[in-house]
Amino acid sequence: MVEQIFKITLQGNGKLVEKAIMDENVHYIHMVFPKNEGLPEHFSNSTVYMTVLRGTLSIGLDDQETHTYPAGNVLKIPFQTKMNVRNLHDDTLELVVVKAPAPQM
Repeated sequence: MVEQIFKITLQGNGKLVEKAIMDENVHYIHMVFPKNEGLPEHFSNSTVYMTVLRGTLSIGLDDQETHTYPAGNVLKIPFQTKMNVRNLHDDTLELVVVKAPAPQM
C-alpha cells in the first residue's frame, strides 16, 4: 500500500482537538468547539491555514479587533502572529488547521 490513511472524528459537538497528522511536512489538526470554548491565546509557530467547516469562528489576530468568519472561509495566518481563537456563537464551531511547513520542534 502506497498511501497512508489518517482518520478524524466526523460527528459530535463536544470540545475536540485531534492531531490527525503531525509529521515533518505538515501538521493537520481537526478542532471542534462548543459555545465559549477555544484555544489559549498563543503565537503561531508556522504559517497557519484555518478552514471553517461549520459554525462561526471568532478570531483576534495581533492587536486587531475580533473578526468573525462563517463556514466556508479559509484563513491564512502568518508565522508568529498572536492568535485568540474562540467560538462566541450558539452553533458548534468546527475547524481544520494546517500548519505548513510543519513547525520545527
